[in-house]
Amino acid sequence: MFISGILELFKPSEMAVEKTEFLVTIIIVLVAVKLAGELSIRIGQPSVFGKLLVGLIVGPSLLGIIHETELLKELAEVGVLFLMFIAGVETDVQEFLKTAKGAAIAAVMGVVAPLAAGYWLAVAYGYDWARALFVGTILVATSVSISVQTLRELGRLQTREGFTILGAAVIDDILGLVTLSVVLGLTLGQGAGAVGIAVLGAKVVLFFAAGVFIGLYFIPKVLDYAFRLGVTVPVLTAGILIALVYAVGAELMGMAGIVGAYLAGLMISMTPHQHDIFERMESVGYSFFIPFFFVSIGIAADARGLTGDLIMFTVIATFLTVLTKVIGCGAGAMLSGLDFRGALGVGAGMVARGEVALIVAKIGLDSGLIGEALFTSMVVVAIVTTVVTPPMLRLVFK
Repeated sequence: MFISGILELFKPSEMAVEKTEFLVTIIIVLVAVKLAGELSIRIGQPSVFGKLLVGLIVGPSLLGIIHETELLKELAEVGVLFLMFIAGVETDVQEFLKTAKGAAIAAVMGVVAPLAAGYWLAVAYGYDWARALFVGTILVATSVSISVQTLRELGRLQTREGFTILGAAVIDDILGLVTLSVVLGLTLGQGAGAVGIAVLGAKVVLFFAAGVFIGLYFIPKVLDYAFRLGVTVPVLTAGILIALVYAVGAELMGMAGIVGAYLAGLMISMTPHQHDIFERMESVGYSFFIPFFFVSIGIAADARGLTGDLIMFTVIATFLTVLTKVIGCGAGAMLSGLDFRGALGVGAGMVARGEVALIVAKIGLDSGLIGEALFTSMVVVAIVTTVVTPPMLRLVFK
């Protein structure tokens, strides 16, 4: 490894090498992310575009300076939770609720289109129905985290289009979870049938009902109590704890932790402590944790594993992945009353697959439903769609 080779020149102890290697990795990530973000802005793109691209550059696909480790993955997980929590705290709940209908229509159409396209493409390449169905399921996933950051930089997060994307992403996550459950049930016998789907639906309803109830009646009291404490930044600490508890609750109910973190942010946005938590959380998140999330997306890809027909399959899958979300979600947004430009923005904002698709693909790999080659293809699709999302949004909303 590049870092290990550098440290070998100084001949430190084995324990010192491990600690130093981790610290050097942190230094490289933070410096690379900030410089890449600045360079991206100078060429007229959102900073997140450069932050994503630098992960590909320093990762195994190109320079191989940094490789994926458990510690980096954990830091990235905290980073994406903080990113979605910040987005929730920043959200105007009243405006968000006004877009619920449009978000639901966009989400449904944005699930059906990529699911069908992924299935038929895989069938055309000779995969059986089970693997084809799972490929379609991977393409359903949407990672709104990148879109959130891009929209924030463009000043479009607190708009009807931004609220529609956020709402559609939450609904998309639920629909994607149901789709994954059904597909695994059909192909592997895991939780198949109406009973399994009913249980899953009950968990989703229970989580949101409990989350809203706690958010309306208990979170304000917890924050008020924290405000009276004499320790350092008690309100921010309380806010972070609330976000993590909601994320854990979402995971236990079978959903992504980012949904819980976002809901926690929404609840806090309705309290008098919104402004204080938002400003302090931005400093904590963007100074350390969130950069690891951006870099982790690029590091997860290793395009060297693509060979032969798999390259063309990956190219076509990527094209269909972008097209189906833009058309599906965009058409749904237009049906809800958005104009063409706004609908196009919603479609572009739902293109990124990111960490959500990576998680679904890993489930397929671990269960034996897809092999290493197809897994690599799906990872590349997830990375490419995530990297192209910021420029697309910039083009629509420039």
